[in-house]
Parts: sequence; structure tokens; C-alpha cells
Amino acid sequence: MSFSKSIALDDNELGGIGPAASIAQEFDGDFLSALKAGDASAFDNLITRYSSDIYRLLMRLTDDRDEAADLTQETFLNAYRSVSGFRGDSSLKTWLFRIAVNQSRNRHRWWQRRRRGSTFSLEDGVGTSELKYGETLADECPNPEQVALQNEQMRRLRIAIRELPPVYREAIVLCDVEGLSYEDIAAALEINLGTVKSRIARGREELRRKLCGY
Repeated sequence: MSFSKSIALDDNELGGIGPAASIAQEFDGDFLSALKAGDASAFDNLITRYSSDIYRLLMRLTDDRDEAADLTQETFLNAYRSVSGFRGDSSLKTWLFRIAVNQSRNRHRWWQRRRRGSTFSLEDGVGTSELKYGETLADECPNPEQVALQNEQMRRLRIAIRELPPVYREAIVLCDVEGLSYEDIAAALEINLGTVKSRIARGREELRRKLCGY
């Protein structure tokens, strides 16, 4: 299956810190039927609506532009293959997030088996997408001291988020950055509500602990 719609994205599409603003409205039943029938134009529409959200999420989880782009392609290909089994028990966006998270986990395990999965440069200029959002927080006319302070805060946050265990990072990103409800996070991660709340609480506490150490 090849899509006519490109999934290539640039950094300007990553947006600001906080819940990502989605332009998409949930599609109607006819659209879902078209997806399940393998309608290529329907999938092009799906990509148009959600590729930026998926890429942004994967950038937050992988900290790698090329990896995020590759996994975005895989997410939509996987969605095409499996949409016939989509029961509508969550939104399409949540369903796509579930696929994207699983793709990220699979790739992480693949790298770990090759002893590359846990290798990071804390001074890497790419950073995670969460921190790229912080670049949009500057005042209208920041002075050099404010810019330096913001850069230092971003650096500290980048390090702290990178060092979170993956299960906490996933929960924090979906809740505090994507703005998903606990119920949607449970659906995306395929865990129960209590586990969602626990991971978010522990992830936030771990972030506070790390940031207080600076």
C-alpha cells in the first residue's frame, strides 16, 4: 500500500509546550467504513488529520527525528492493515496513539537487543519534542538573561525527561503534553485506569526529584 499523501514533517510542525492542538474532528461512520474498505483517499485524509500528532508523539518518545518519521510511516501502515479490527471503543486518534506507542516500544526493544537502545548524548542538540515546545514560551521581547534562563531550564527538563523510565515517560507525555484523559491514556497504553494514575503520579514525582537535584 502506498499513500499519495506525504507523511514527511518538519520541526515547525511540532507545536508549543502543553497539550497538542488537534485540528481533527472525529470522522463519521461513513468515513470509518471507507477506511475499512481500504479506500486510499480515506487514508490520505486520515494522514492529513493525524500525521503531525503521531510524529510529534513519536519525537517525544524516541528523541530522534529520523526514527520518529520512520515510525510514523509504520504506524499508518499498521493502521491500514489492522483497521478492519477497529471496534470504535476509542477515538481514532487514541487508536493511532496506541499503535504508535507499540511501534516505539518494539523499536526500543530492537535497539536494546543490539546494545544501542539506552545510548544518549545529553548534550544532543536535537532534544525531545517536549522541550522543543518550550521554545515557544519566550516573552515578546526577552532580554539576554531571560533567554539564558529559559535555555538552562529547557536543558534541565530535556535531561530529566530523557532519564525517565519509558513507562513513566509515555504516561507523562500523553497526559501532560498531549492532554489526553486518563481513560484515553488507558486505552492508548492498554492498561487499567489505576495503573495510568500511578504511572503519572510516579512520573511527575520522578521529574520533580530530578529537577530538584540541579
